[in-house]
Amino acid sequence: MSSEYGKALKISVFGQSHGKAVGVNIDGLPSGEEIDIEKLYSFMARRAPGKSEFATKRSESDIPVFLSGIENGKTCGFPICAIIENKDTRSTDYAGLSRTPRPSHADYTALLRYGENVDLRGGGHFSGRLTAPLCIAGDIAKQILEKRGIYIGAHLASVGKEKDEKFPLYPSKELFEETAKKELPSINDECGKKMADVIRLAAENADSVGATIECAITGFPAGIGSPMFDGIENRIAQAIFGIPAVKGIEFGAGFDSSEMTGSENNDPFTVKDGKIVTETNNCGGILGGISNGMPIVFTAAFKPTPSIGKEQRTVDVKTMENTTVAVKGRHDPCVAVRAVPVVEAVAATVILDMLLEEKNGSF
Repeated sequence: MSSEYGKALKISVFGQSHGKAVGVNIDGLPSGEEIDIEKLYSFMARRAPGKSEFATKRSESDIPVFLSGIENGKTCGFPICAIIENKDTRSTDYAGLSRTPRPSHADYTALLRYGENVDLRGGGHFSGRLTAPLCIAGDIAKQILEKRGIYIGAHLASVGKEKDEKFPLYPSKELFEETAKKELPSINDECGKKMADVIRLAAENADSVGATIECAITGFPAGIGSPMFDGIENRIAQAIFGIPAVKGIEFGAGFDSSEMTGSENNDPFTVKDGKIVTETNNCGGILGGISNGMPIVFTAAFKPTPSIGKEQRTVDVKTMENTTVAVKGRHDPCVAVRAVPVVEAVAATVILDMLLEEKNGSF
């Protein structure tokens, strides 16, 4: 199934942006895990629309309704099913897009794949709206991992050509929490102001701008993973590419390592506090698809939001004539701002999945 991933922990998302609801099924969680619902609500609010000047003005509370799997605040061992009702839809903004697909959006390929009956309102099943249920699964996974000393955080690493600081060699839980509280989640506030200005300028020009998100995972034990096609990079990359607008991913130094010599890129081993660690982390905490005990670090690249107010060239698929389109709907000028918790969420589900697989489905 294309909208499902995971092995020991299986995540499946369903719904459309302007349908009655979007939702998630989570299968494989161990029984008896306590879930802090208020903490989950706070995490969901980080991604929710209408809460920031940098986000779409669509107003949705994004409060999940649990249909199964959680009883008395704890997982009961059965699949969790949760939905989020769509309240503030304006489907008329998308009238005509089935004939004049938006450039660089999935409108055209959706028409090719599913025909004229495909639901393209708000992007349908291709919409960033589907990341809301991902955040339900992700924060549940994060809470379970945190009880075992594994923490996950992310920040806007760049917007356009403006860049934030990178995570330190050993990012702390406190740094993750401090960054998450900010309207624009950057490590360095001055860098954040410059990135904010880039987003505002794009919005003023009825345009959008791309960005990158750096994510770090600390406390993950060494020696977990597999070589070749089932390594940590493989599993994370597959899931991260399920987030709409992601166009690239790199681990550690990533593409910069292609410009280094071996002596520059290699991470020297050393002993610290009785443990084998590395002095640098160009490998991103992964060697041969297997964790080496250092923080797992990766960066995801997000393209600019395709839905923009500027007039763009397109075609009328019915008449086969050239025409133009200008999108009227409410859209993020930089989709990556609200995608920061989504990246954390997806990373958490993959890491928990790998731990459960390693331990045969339980802790």
